[in-house]
Parts: sequence; structure tokens; C-alpha cells
Amino acid sequence: MSACEYRPGLEGIPAKESGIGFVDGKQGILEYRGIRIEELAAKSSFVETTFLLIWGYLPTFEELEAFATEIQYHRRLKYRIRDMMKCFPETGHPMDALQSCAAALGLFYSRRALDDPAYIRAAVVRLLAKIPTMVAAFQMMRQGNDPIRPRDDLDYSSNFLYMLNEQIPDPLAAQIFDICLMLHAEHTINASTFSAMVTASTLTDPYAVIASAVGTLAGPLHGGANEEVLLMLKEIGSVDRVEAYVDERMQQKQKQKFMGFGHRVYKVKDPRAVVLQQLAEQLFDKFGGDEYYDIALKLEAVMADRLGGKGIYPNVDFYSGLVYRKLGIPADLFTPVFAIARVAGWLAHWKEQLNANRIFRPTQIYTGDHEITYIPLEKRTTTPEKRAVPGDYERYRSTIG
Repeated sequence: MSACEYRPGLEGIPAKESGIGFVDGKQGILEYRGIRIEELAAKSSFVETTFLLIWGYLPTFEELEAFATEIQYHRRLKYRIRDMMKCFPETGHPMDALQSCAAALGLFYSRRALDDPAYIRAAVVRLLAKIPTMVAAFQMMRQGNDPIRPRDDLDYSSNFLYMLNEQIPDPLAAQIFDICLMLHAEHTINASTFSAMVTASTLTDPYAVIASAVGTLAGPLHGGANEEVLLMLKEIGSVDRVEAYVDERMQQKQKQKFMGFGHRVYKVKDPRAVVLQQLAEQLFDKFGGDEYYDIALKLEAVMADRLGGKGIYPNVDFYSGLVYRKLGIPADLFTPVFAIARVAGWLAHWKEQLNANRIFRPTQIYTGDHEITYIPLEKRTTTPEKRAVPGDYERYRSTIG
């Protein structure tokens, strides 16, 4: 590849060296610090996985207990942050609320002491502890209710589900939610992680880093796709309409995306989707089925037949929405839940960035004109879109009186 070759979206261009996550898209492998995600999902917890991602090794029992206790202690929010949230419009999207709240944490805790290990650990703990509380608090406030206080006797995932409705969750539901957080915790240099790294490279505070990543995750091409999957399944409506739906969209002049399918890296079924499908079936076995699941199964089969040869298979978003829906989580909280999990990965990359920092300063390929004459205001007789288009220098010049 030429040094000056333009690659839209920086596709395939290495942005850093990292020891955090590894993806093999052809074989469907995802590892955190060298451990397969399937093994972590079966044996670990979100808090332990977070420790592994950020500090680079599996903690001892004492280290894990101390870390979990610190997070538990810092779950509560400053009353001024709660008061700020009360001013947010009830119709606002929870991701916008979360980005604002994450940035606001910097007003209370930022010292930018990035050479102080104690400050780094405190920032890690506060962000991991408070982000779930913020998501749950906004959910309650937009319904006109006071936020539910965190419970010190509940683990990380159980506490979040409790704060959504003030009911202690079923142990299986809490365990499955915890696994979901592990699955979403890290995925190398995706858009939001890259955003976090760019912000971190300026040596600003970690709260600004997380706020920038949250803003990037909010887009439907990144974190919001699982909401769109449910809308797609609802639009299909029934199993017998799946094939016609797929064929109609594929035959359209501008082919529509199938949300939850395809990935920039994976050319086989996303390993996280495999685990999420298993989790969905566990939930359905205990709590009853979901009308959309049969549609999803049929859609996966049809898509494999139509587009599997092009490497288009279910990604992490295809089944995650069905799991969250069964857990009673509102659809517009799916992406904030993604953020709760991905804070672990963002912080891991932030900490790694600090170890060998260099501010990001990519170059560009200029495609505009040169030697354009400035037109005095009184001589401008046409609107800008009529006056000039890229490369149309003579037309631009002709507007000068």
C-alpha cells in the first residue's frame, strides 16, 4: 500500500500496537489478553474481565475482591449531577444523557495527574462504578421517578438491573446480563475506541476520553444496531415473510443494509453472536419464548443462503437485542448498556495509550482547488452552491463582476 493511498474509514490501516484484544475475522476468534472470549464467558465475571483488560493479568482473589469493593463504594452520584440530569428533557436519548454525565464527572474529579497511578486507578473505578448508575438514573427520571439508590449487597450486574425497576433480578437473568457485558467489553480498534484513543492522546482527563467514546458509540452504524435489529424483525412480522423480505431488499436499486449482519472484520459468524444466541435460548427456556426469535432464526438461515458466500453473517448486534428485550431492558437503553460494558475496553486502551503516547495527527489528501480569487462581498451575485463546485474554477471566476 502506498504511503499516500487513501483508504476510506482508514480501513485496514494499523493505528497502534496493542496487547489488549485480538480478533481473527476469518476463523471467528476473539481474545482478551490472549484468553478466548468463550472461556471468559463460561468462567469469569465482568468485573474480573475488566481487571484483566485494564491491568493485563487475572487478579488474585484478594485483588479482585478489593477492586470489586472499590467499585461498589463509588456507585453513588454527586447530588449536583442528579440535579443536572433532572433538567434533561424526558424525550432525550439516553446516550446523549450519558455523554453529558460522563463529561460532567470531570468537573468533580479531573486532576489530569496522568503520571499518578493512584489517580489512574481512582478514575478507572469511578467510571466503572458511576456509568451504570447514570444510565439507570436517567431511565427512572424520564419516567418522572426518583433514581433508585444502588444496593451494596448486590454484585455489579445484579445492582444495575435492580436500579432499573427496584426489583432484585433472578440469578440467571443477572448472570446472563453479566456475560453480555463481558462479550461487549472490548473489540480492538473500533470507531469508539479509536475516538477514545485520539482524545486520550491529547493527555486530557479520562472523563473527557469516555465522553468522546460514548458520543461515537451512539451512531447506528456502531452501537445502535441492535435497536435497529428489533425494528427489522418487527417489520418482517412473521417467519413466512422472511424470504420475500430479504429478496425485496436485495433487489432494490439501492440495496438496504440488513442490520445485525456483516462486520468489517468477521467473515464468519461473530463468536459473540454464537454465545448470545445460547444466552437467549437459556432465557427463553426459563422465562418463555419471544415471537421475534423464530423470525431471527429463519432470517439467519436465509441470509446464509443468499449472502453467506460473501462473508455476511450475524454480528454481535443480531441476538443481543433479543437478550436485552427478554431481560426487560427498554430498546433505547441497549446502546447505553453497550457503553457500560465498553467502558472497560476504552479504559484499557486509554491506560495503554498513556504508556507510549504520541498525539494523533494523520494527514490528508487535498482534493480542492487552488489560486481562488477572493470575491468582495458587494460583488457576490449568486448563492455559493451556484457559484462554485469542486474543480469548476472558471465558473467560480465568472461570478466576479
